[in-house]
Amino acid sequence: MRASDILDFWFADGMQRQWFRATPALDAQIRERFSAAWRLGTNGELDHWATTPDGALALVILLDQFPLNMFRGQAASFASESKAIAITKAAISRQFDRQLPRDRLAFLYMPLMHSEDLEDQERSVALYEAAGLDDNLRFARHHRDLIRRFGRFPHRNAILGRSSSLEELDY
Repeated sequence: MRASDILDFWFADGMQRQWFRATPALDAQIRERFSAAWRLGTNGELDHWATTPDGALALVILLDQFPLNMFRGQAASFASESKAIAITKAAISRQFDRQLPRDRLAFLYMPLMHSEDLEDQERSVALYEAAGLDDNLRFARHHRDLIRRFGRFPHRNAILGRSSSLEELDY
């Protein structure tokens, strides 16, 4: 498995229409094709990818996006989230985001939008805003507002075995 395999798959013609749709077929395809690479990535065996802009992006997609498909509705969906966040922050500090094509940049920033840390959320909004990624900015603001309000994402509570407050249940 190479970083380019992930990028070629994720940014292939026609894939954009499937990015944010929950389809069993796409989930199965990603699980079959990338679950072994995901295990390697979570164990640190692909950390060397994070030394280049494309490699960091591929690793972020592998650890942030693919688990949402591979483990939909399971706690494992979020198992590699913190590692993806750390890779994103390191890539930004190395200014890799300035070296990536604009149409791919949203995925480098996405782990910050998925974080349950308000500081990460604020940074997510600022990055999407600065990059002019208005479609993503709308979602980043929504995610930030949920973290401001609840301190976490209420829709994850059942999956992660967390109790929900009355306010979260009303939401």
